[in-house]
Amino acid sequence: MKFTRSIIALLALLMALCLAFTGCDIGDLGLGGEPDATSEKIEQTNKPTDKDDPADKTTEKPTDAPENNEGEGNDTARDPICDLLGIPYFSGNPWTPINDNKPAFTEEEITTEGYEFYSELDNLGRCGYVMACVGTEMMPTEDRGDIGSIKPTGWVQKQYDGNLVSGGNLYNRCHLIGFQLTGENANKKNLITGTRYMNWDGMVEFENMIADYVKETGNHVMYRVTPMFYENELVARGVHMEAYSVEDNGEGISFNVYAYNVQPGITIDYATGESWLSGEEGGNAGNEETPDNNSGEEGPKYILNTSKMKVHIPTCSSVSAMSDSNKKEYNGELADILSQGYAKCGACNAGE
Repeated sequence: MKFTRSIIALLALLMALCLAFTGCDIGDLGLGGEPDATSEKIEQTNKPTDKDDPADKTTEKPTDAPENNEGEGNDTARDPICDLLGIPYFSGNPWTPINDNKPAFTEEEITTEGYEFYSELDNLGRCGYVMACVGTEMMPTEDRGDIGSIKPTGWVQKQYDGNLVSGGNLYNRCHLIGFQLTGENANKKNLITGTRYMNWDGMVEFENMIADYVKETGNHVMYRVTPMFYENELVARGVHMEAYSVEDNGEGISFNVYAYNVQPGITIDYATGESWLSGEEGGNAGNEETPDNNSGEEGPKYILNTSKMKVHIPTCSSVSAMSDSNKKEYNGELADILSQGYAKCGACNAGE
């Protein structure tokens, strides 16, 4: 019996020595015991909080991003923002959907209380994301004023043939949140250097869609626009636009798109804002910057329907349906044209 106890003691001593040298824990041996608290799985979520900056959502290229091929008319060569977002390069359409056209607002962000938010300018003076809950209470009650005093980053204006660029001037001072939605005008946190093409072919359609919906229903629309700058470039490669109608859970308005900041036929140096005709080396084609007009390089102040004798703001939805033969641009005073027998449009009220 004493011999047996001695053997057991010896075996216990040998096991203790073995454990001391190997550093094993009883749990490591698969013999049960409570797991180490630090090894518990921590559940991760990609749901942003109210402190998240939407501009930070594109720092990595999605693993399932499609391969991009340059399309005809792509004057931006390989667009790094498209690579980051996993979307096609510009190939003739002014915008493309993101995330199956589904906006990414969180429950915490959605509200029926009208407000607007504008990011502070970064260290290069560039705009960040802007966001609003658009309702009738947010819409302008005064005429749009002059924005010519604002010089957004990359503002190197040039004038080209009117057959290439409507109106001649390459750049507009593009409102990130359109004036017709919140009445913000000469707000440097809301204006970027954008091509005439992006502004009028890429953005206005969506801005008018929201404005018309809000006026017709009285409902609210969540709206977020993020200018997409690459590294230290001064001109955005495009704008990311999201909208969602609140009261009807997106039935009326729901989109998530990227509008390309390009101008077909013209090559843009996004680092500086310089531009030239595509196919020409290094670019001095086009005229130098032209003087600012009252519309702040955003096109005419008003559009006249000479047949119906109506005055519209350029972003009025009626303008797109107007015959070119009846359409006339007007930059004078509203009172002057009204005195000539014209009347304000019933829909846009000529901006008032």
